[in-house]
Amino acid sequence: MKLVSVIIPFYKKSKFFKKSIESVLRQSYSNFEIIVIFDDDDLNDLLLVKKVIKKYKKITLIDNGKNLGVAKSRNNGLKIAKGSYVAFLDSDDIWDKNKLKKQIKFMKKNKIKFSHTSYKIVDENNNFLSFRKAKNKTNYKELLNSCDIALSTVIMHRSLLKYGLFPNLKTKEDYALWLKLGKKKIIFYGIQEVLMTWLKSGNSLSSSMFQKLFDAFRVYFYFEKLNFFVSLVRVFILSYFYLKKSYFSR
Repeated sequence: MKLVSVIIPFYKKSKFFKKSIESVLRQSYSNFEIIVIFDDDDLNDLLLVKKVIKKYKKITLIDNGKNLGVAKSRNNGLKIAKGSYVAFLDSDDIWDKNKLKKQIKFMKKNKIKFSHTSYKIVDENNNFLSFRKAKNKTNYKELLNSCDIALSTVIMHRSLLKYGLFPNLKTKEDYALWLKLGKKKIIFYGIQEVLMTWLKSGNSLSSSMFQKLFDAFRVYFYFEKLNFFVSLVRVFILSYFYLKKSYFSR
């Protein structure tokens, strides 16, 4: 049973953190470590995090000392990760108890290095909003049009880290990394089963449409090296597919 390193950044999520951690601790797949990266300056939240995790030997806490952003926080976690596989979880999302077991089995059986799953979306009161179905396979060209890979569903083999870590963006940092992997001919395999619950909260960076559009442009223009006009067109296409998923996936 291979070790899985679970990377969890924390920023302003005290209301949901305990449930997120518990969803990992109750996994049917037992060989994992959890790396929590505290990326906040609220000492009360730091005390809360320490209280939640203090009795669990599987959990390592990194305190950034100040807010560095989610990309640098995940990278700090990846630098000390010991697992053969790395998994990601935002500190307000929830895993199904069999997520690691089913996903690792799927990856070993099919000899693949990157997988993600379908997931459902809920509001802060746990009311169902919609769900997203993972595609069986996605390549770089398809990913340029639409990113259907939710970070909190992803498990990848640590060998992929040689291609790079998360770029320093406020949002879309995961999308930029997936594109980088896609250019290395990595295929993204999806599991149809819903194995994660994604919380849609109003104060999340990922809920800011302007920030998303700005960072999407930066991904295409600065990281993908597309020209200004093509980058704008790409942002439009990405937005179209996002709106299509948002309004027709209920």
